[in-house]
Amino acid sequence: MASKSQALKFTLKLAVCVILVAWILHTIFAGEAENTLHLEGRNWADLSLAEQVRESWAIGPSSLWQTISGVNLGWLLASLVFMGATILIGVVRWRIVLDVQGLRLSFGRAAGISLVAHFFNSFLLGSTGGDLLKAYFAAGETSQRKAEAVTTVVVDRLLGLFAMLLFCSVMALLNWNVIMSQQRFMAVMLVVLGMLFLSGLIVVLSFWGGPTKPRLKFESLLARLPRGDALVRCIEACRAFGENPGFFPRILGWSMLLSLACVLQIVALGWGLGLEMGRHLPVLMLIVPAIICISALPITPSGIGVRENLYVWLLSATAIGIENKQALTLSILAFAGSLLWSLVGGVVYLFFRSRISLDR
Repeated sequence: MASKSQALKFTLKLAVCVILVAWILHTIFAGEAENTLHLEGRNWADLSLAEQVRESWAIGPSSLWQTISGVNLGWLLASLVFMGATILIGVVRWRIVLDVQGLRLSFGRAAGISLVAHFFNSFLLGSTGGDLLKAYFAAGETSQRKAEAVTTVVVDRLLGLFAMLLFCSVMALLNWNVIMSQQRFMAVMLVVLGMLFLSGLIVVLSFWGGPTKPRLKFESLLARLPRGDALVRCIEACRAFGENPGFFPRILGWSMLLSLACVLQIVALGWGLGLEMGRHLPVLMLIVPAIICISALPITPSGIGVRENLYVWLLSATAIGIENKQALTLSILAFAGSLLWSLVGGVVYLFFRSRISLDR
């Protein structure tokens, strides 16, 4: 019976992987097909759903291959390395967050869970939807401190977002003339600053809020809800981060390094396409993190559409001057690199088994 149960679970996981990978590929092929039809003077929106599916799989694969084959192989591989580096840095950062809660998770196990989360990020809303699965698996790693384990995933993502927004804001000061030169940059920075304020406010209240009367009243109300005690424990767990003096600087340092790796991925792809990226590096260090942060909002699955439009909109500005087609190609290649690592996560998910391995 045990062997049959394991075989059934494996079959279900395989089916999930195949369906999700097909969906992800269809999304990429559809983008390629839409771009091809646009160059031919045809309107993608005029096609029926069946025609869009047919055109996607008829045009998409060959068009994607032409896009990839036009990139210098060395720079393409370098971009994949930088993409992988963002995942590894994220694993290091998460283990630091776990450590504050007195939870120990091996690097290999943390990397496996992170890769599975990255796989599910490719189709869930925003670019952080896989964190739901990451929190689920993190809770499954411990029998005593599930609320604290889930909290580490939320805190890791929150601080990662805050640090990238802060990185973007610092770069905005260094590119002040560029921002003031065009309204599109000003609009993006207003969104970034709004997100920075909200995320910073949440960090301050969560880490250093203290047991004020409103907070205690809020916690008492939460405690009355189903599983409310777990929610209260999550809130109380956040105070441990504020009480650790070396935690915040370490997280910021690793997060800044992760932001730089994201920028270098785009720069490597740009060089692979023969674009002048070196002289635009200061502006790219502003644009790329801003696009990543805005794409993380739960608007579309994996930020698809939001990310591509932002790349075209910002990179085609006179401050950079990259053509729309090249900007779109750059965005598609960046997503394709992320997809490749998602496929690695899909393989890990296929053989992933839950077990209690978090020790206090």
